[in-house]
Amino acid sequence: MATLMSRRSMLIGSSAVLGALSLAACGGSGAGGGSSKKGETKAPSDTKIGVAMPTKSSERWIKDGNNVKAQLEKLGYKVDLQYAEDDIPTQTNQIDNMITQGVDLLIIAPIDGTALSSQLDSAGEAGIPVISYDRLIRDNKNVDYYTSFDNYDVGTQMGTSLLTGMGILDAEGKDTGEAGPFNIEVFGGSPDDNNAPFFFDGAMDVINPYIDKGVITIKSGQKDFDTVATMRWDAATAQSRMDNLITSSYSDGSRVDGVLSPLDSMSIGILGALKGAGYGTDAQPYPTVTGQDAELAGIKSILAGEQYSTIFKDTRKLADAAVQMATAILSGGEPEVNDTKTYDNGEKVVPSYLLKSQIITKDNVQKDLVDTGYYSESDLK
Repeated sequence: MATLMSRRSMLIGSSAVLGALSLAACGGSGAGGGSSKKGETKAPSDTKIGVAMPTKSSERWIKDGNNVKAQLEKLGYKVDLQYAEDDIPTQTNQIDNMITQGVDLLIIAPIDGTALSSQLDSAGEAGIPVISYDRLIRDNKNVDYYTSFDNYDVGTQMGTSLLTGMGILDAEGKDTGEAGPFNIEVFGGSPDDNNAPFFFDGAMDVINPYIDKGVITIKSGQKDFDTVATMRWDAATAQSRMDNLITSSYSDGSRVDGVLSPLDSMSIGILGALKGAGYGTDAQPYPTVTGQDAELAGIKSILAGEQYSTIFKDTRKLADAAVQMATAILSGGEPEVNDTKTYDNGEKVVPSYLLKSQIITKDNVQKDLVDTGYYSESDLK
């Protein structure tokens, strides 16, 4: 398994009106360019921002898009928010139209991070700054900034929560001395999403020492990212693969003790396969199943004692970071960044602002999701 540094090497290939919101001039890399729009300042009411989101099929992207749009409109900007329903030609057409219509800035969460070179070239020629949102846009120099969560750390949290749920680590993350052996299976995210290998490597860097010690076994033997990746993060694909794993590797009566899943909707599919195989009873409880994004269905599953954990990435904060980047750029400043080394998109290291995520289990749903207003009590009923 690649280490963090080797995997990261492999991945190479506003103004006063903004008040306390502004993160301008705090020491980032400039948008660059010599073009007509970059560095130009306009009143918010005369400024239009294009926001391209991948799909409405995932609850989290609906929240992201709505949060970005609401915050920008509150500051007086005009916003063109588009969803592409995970169809690459639709997203490229949407972005082409935004550029043709003369948007002043683009915020893009790509479906496929390698499929937007033509659109990025057009944006560069038109002097339109581009913020890559959550998923890094690759293989083009016209990506000015990137904002996301610390994706490797998200992965380590997934791996840690898997080990905690199985009793290998305690609540403080300390080794309990549990010898096992435990059987697990691992799933990766979409291979066309630059974040997915970071998630996977972070998790496996936590899990691998316990494989080496014989505490954990991946019974199917399927443990490299290319083998376990799940195109478009598709829940049905994850469920089908879990069905096949149970049939091929557990027909001898062995138990699945844990499943590393990188997304809540995938976890629901995986749990469906497990239920079909007889799990979810007093005699055969569900294994420890992880997740990501704190989607409502995932949280309900956690509260029902099915899924064990999820990784909460507060989309309100991510939207806020993107909006602050946008307003700093549009006011002629430079956004704050806190990472200038990690995210090489194949053409440049994209200056980035990374946020922290959080492990959620049944024990802290109330405190960290309900009490903070991310979900209401009625949402969870």
